Amino acid sequence: MEAFCRDHLNDEYFAVSRELAAHVCQEGSPVRSGKASSWAAGILWAVGRVNFLSDPASEPCMTQSQFAKAIGVSVATISAKCRVIWDGMELMQLDPRFSVASQQGSNPLVWMAEVNGFLMDLRTAPREIQEAAFEQGVIPYVPDDRSDEASD
Repeated sequence: MEAFCRDHLNDEYFAVSRELAAHVCQEGSPVRSGKASSWAAGILWAVGRVNFLSDPASEPCMTQSQFAKAIGVSVATISAKCRVIWDGMELMQLDPRFSVASQQGSNPLVWMAEVNGFLMDLRTAPREIQEAAFEQGVIPYVPDDRSDEASD
């Protein structure tokens, strides 16, 4: 996976793919049987689906056919393995658990949380709430800190 990400995707995809692989390669998982290359392709494509890899507006961008050709696994196999992973992990597009770091700031699902019974976008919350959410691991960083850096 590392070489493929280095050559065709980026380090962010590699990091998130490793994280997903750690989740799906548990004892008793179907991922632990069959061809490792097929499952690796399924894991990478699942991360790609979460992060809109096939969207021309995305960078990097690859269609499933381009991906299959580059990784050397058929589209049908990639689809089948990805479906098992997608369903087993209950993944969705923009899934905050497996969004690449560069997309987290613009991913609304990363920032939504229930506060006092109300759904709130934590990017617009008071700093104290942002800090508490960060300390609890709910959000990846304190948005107000990034806003200060962007304005410098």
